[in-house]
Amino acid sequence: MNFIFDIGNVLVDYDPLAYLERLFVDKALIDKLNSNIFQSPDWLQMDHGFLSRDEATRIFIERMPEFESEVIRTMDGINDIFIPLSEVIDLLPIIKAAGHGLYYLSNMQKEIRDFLISNHKYLELFDGGIFSCDVNVIKPSPKIYHHLLDKYQLDSKDCLFFDDMPVNVTAAEKEGIKGILFTTAECVLPYIKI
Repeated sequence: MNFIFDIGNVLVDYDPLAYLERLFVDKALIDKLNSNIFQSPDWLQMDHGFLSRDEATRIFIERMPEFESEVIRTMDGINDIFIPLSEVIDLLPIIKAAGHGLYYLSNMQKEIRDFLISNHKYLELFDGGIFSCDVNVIKPSPKIYHHLLDKYQLDSKDCLFFDDMPVNVTAAEKEGIKGILFTTAECVLPYIKI
């Protein structure tokens, strides 16, 4: 069996609002930054690989020129959002030892991809994976699931996909992959057979 993991909110904590609350105290400012950065179409363009972080930062500053320093501070520290979730990461060697394949499938921008590969050593346990920025398509598009299956010659019937977003789980199911809505590490355990 091949285990396919999303990264954000599965292998790492991803909470932009909590990140902004660590940086700033003003609630109105936090809401404005959240809606104009993390909830913006431009954030998805970065995940698609169509915008670099520098290009997006310029767009965010143009959108909120009165908050230029706050935008720069937010974007400069963006890697701090991604905190490894040890209860899941601790399962990865067990999954490998049980003889299962290990893959990731994540919507991710290039700069964060590079940071994770360089700093999150648990990714070395994976047999491979797809970051959306490398294929210019994001979940829940069917294309991204097929990129993974085709690249690694995986049979969809032999795959389990763990994601925290119901829409992504449903999309995987439509492509013949068993999807599991990730809530905690406990939802992975029943599938590990030694």
